[in-house]
Amino acid sequence: MIRRGADLGMAVSEVRRSRGLTQADLAERTGIQRSYVASLESGRTNRLIEHLLRTLRRLGADVTVSWSIEPDAEGEHGEVTGPEVAGG
Repeated sequence: MIRRGADLGMAVSEVRRSRGLTQADLAERTGIQRSYVASLESGRTNRLIEHLLRTLRRLGADVTVSWSIEPDAEGEHGEVTGPEVAGG
């Protein structure tokens, strides 16, 4: 379950590594700076993410991230699914 920005960062890192990607690879694919990817993964997120997660918690929602490690039809890694927001 994702409760803080640091949890979200750990999930990003886990998914990235499971796909065999470097931070630079992910940055290129997403169009953001590698240094920002590093900040996200280390939990140094901006206040917006913290506020969004706090708001969802106060609304009784759980935020989870899940992904498939099965290859897609082209033999590439599957798509990341999530974050999933579930009402409590």
